[in-house]
Amino acid sequence: MTDNSADIRVLVVEDEKVPAEAHAEYVRRVPGFRLAGIARTGAGALEALKAAGTAEPGSDARIDLVLLDMNLPDLHGLDLLRRIRGAGLPVDVIAVTAVRDLAVVRSAMSGGIVQYLIKPFTFSAFTAKLSAYAEYRRRMAEQAASTTQSEVDSAFAALRPAVAAPLPKGLSGETLEAVADLLKHAGAPLSATEAAQALSMSRITTRRYLEHLADEQSVLRSPRYGTRGRPELEYSWRR
Repeated sequence: MTDNSADIRVLVVEDEKVPAEAHAEYVRRVPGFRLAGIARTGAGALEALKAAGTAEPGSDARIDLVLLDMNLPDLHGLDLLRRIRGAGLPVDVIAVTAVRDLAVVRSAMSGGIVQYLIKPFTFSAFTAKLSAYAEYRRRMAEQAASTTQSEVDSAFAALRPAVAAPLPKGLSGETLEAVADLLKHAGAPLSATEAAQALSMSRITTRRYLEHLADEQSVLRSPRYGTRGRPELEYSWRR
């Protein structure tokens, strides 16, 4: 039996059903992380965190990390962040949100979040953030009761890798985001031809982006039957 006691346990706080389930599935797919639960409101998140705070050390009820959306039905994410800090709850927070307002970003940073991930994002971007956080935790855990400036700098550097993973030659981040956003909001799987028409791009170029997303497991790739000749491939965002 696999021992998951060392896994980082994550609470997803997201009010919308589809994104909440998608983020939960992403957590399940990242090695070293384990889903602790999903909260659809700020009150639900606080209740789960307070229950985790009274759990025995090593218990499955513990929560180590919160993935926090800013737009919740009962509390703004910043208000929830302040309540978490005010209650002294020992969790780290990563903002996972579509909010791009600089004032909100600054307030989140001053409130002690460790990462800020803007929607929409790919699975590889999500994995990079969580992997950086796991490395940060590992470096902090290695410190003794007292530490040095260089050791502190090294731990915080893990949260902000200097260079992002490069895309394959010929692909741009802006276009990749547009293709990913199209699939996320499509009501049904799309072929390369359909996606190209929607984005006013060539089919060959669009297919390169779709294949890249499929290779990194952000997108499901499957044959579309019922057409003449060879089955055409269709692509859908992993929900």
